[in-house]
This record gives sequence, structure tokens and C-alpha cells, in this order.
Amino acid sequence: MFMDLSKKKRARAVLDALSEVISRPETELRYSSEYELIVAVILSAQCTDERVNMITPSLFKIWPTFESLSTASAEEVAQIIASISYPNNKSKHLVAMASKVIGEYDGKLPKDQASLMKLSGVGRKTAQVVSSVAFGDQDALPVDTHVFRVANRIGLVENADTPLKVEMGLKNVILRQEWGRSHHLLILHGRYTCRARNPDCQQCAISDLCKYFEKLKQLPKQMSDLNPSYGKYYCATRKVYFDKPTTRIDRHGTQQIACPKCNSMNVFHSKTGVTTKIVRDFRIA
Repeated sequence: MFMDLSKKKRARAVLDALSEVISRPETELRYSSEYELIVAVILSAQCTDERVNMITPSLFKIWPTFESLSTASAEEVAQIIASISYPNNKSKHLVAMASKVIGEYDGKLPKDQASLMKLSGVGRKTAQVVSSVAFGDQDALPVDTHVFRVANRIGLVENADTPLKVEMGLKNVILRQEWGRSHHLLILHGRYTCRARNPDCQQCAISDLCKYFEKLKQLPKQMSDLNPSYGKYYCATRKVYFDKPTTRIDRHGTQQIACPKCNSMNVFHSKTGVTTKIVRDFRIA
């Protein structure tokens, strides 16, 4: 019955269920000031919070303020953050960001998203995270890779193929005063349960609300007694083995392995008996 819920009712049920299992829906980045927060968020782009938290203590010890960071060279910063993804670019962004805060904002981090996005290294998502976490901005609902994937998988949004579309879709089905909290609930769910690879659907608190899981259950059952010595794949439609498949795009726009003889997508791995069919997934390119 849950599959027939409207998006708003599904969102309400999802947030309620996630609240039961996620006791602290908040950022896992460690910071003690607005300065430390924006530095950590810039560093976290395409990098884990765990890695960022390992690096920032050393960085903050050397450059504890916007003013001190603004006087650093990008090369010096890059040496400290070398184990972070894209250290050279991020070091340039950090120094330029600090310099702009000192030169144009009197050393104080601006509170509004528009001004934040004028800072080097700060895009829409970063600006929304900072404005939400540091300043309680209720207009912010940041969409990172986890929120993007989870919202699409669950069915809170539909055919939302960009972060902006996901953001607008979520804002249509979640109460405004819950945007910030919802952001953290979806991130943490995506980070620890609804992972990009190998999502833990069996331990998921919202699997009965999830359209992705429903489609997984509809995949063909595992076959037995297949003989891999006859070929790598088995077509259950034509009942033939083969080694070199072709591909087809299914009605959901997902590329599937197909039989080269009859073009059927009813194909199985002959070694395991598992279907080759996959459910459409959602990740930021």
C-alpha cells in the first residue's frame, strides 16, 4: 500500500521513519566557528567527512582565522591538505575565499546564499550547507551526491536528473521548516545505509517506502543448474548460452545486457544464475 502514497505523504513517512533510527541529524564535519565550517565544507567536495576531519586540525592550528589564511600561499596550504581530493585547486580556493572575506566583508562570513556563492570554491550546495548549518537559513535544502541518490531511489522526486531538480522537487514535498533537518537525515541515510554501491536494503528502515527496493524485488529469481562451461551468459527466452552479449535500452532508459540471437533481456549469469538485469540507479555525474 505504501507504493501508492503521494510524494508528500511518502516524504512525511520517510522522514518520520528515518528520525527513529538517526538520533542526531546534523553534519559530521567538526568545526567550532563559521570560519572552520566553511573551510571544512569546501574541503569536503568529492571527499569524505572522515578524511576532512583528519586534516582540518592541522590546518586550523596553522591558520586559525580568515585573516591568517588570507596571508598564506596556496602552495603552503596544499602541503597541509595533500591527502584531500584536488588539494591544489582547493588550496587556491581557500586562500582566495579568505582574502575576499577580509577584503570585502570586513572579516565576517556573509550570511546569505547569494553573497556566499561569490566566494571562491563556494557553489550552490556549499552555500546552502553553510547558510543552513551556521545561520539557520530555512530556505536552504542542500543536495549533495547522497541526497540526490536517495531522493531519486525512494521516489521523493521523479526523473530529477540534476541536483537543482532534486532540490526543487524536495522543496515541493517537504515542509519548509524541515528542509535543513531533512537534508541531514537523507545524507546520513545515504552515507551509511542507502550507499551508492551495495545499499543495505535488508536493514533499511524505509525499504517498504522505497520504489528502488520495490523494483529490486521484481527482478527475475535466481536460476539453478546452469552450466558455465557452455557460455558466460544464458538466455532464458531462447534457452541458449553465449559469451558475447549485446545491449538494449529498456523502457526506463537503463542499458541492459541482451541476447545476441533474439535480443531478449531475459539473460542470466551462467556461473551464479543471477539475472543480468539492473534497476535504474541515480548518481551525480
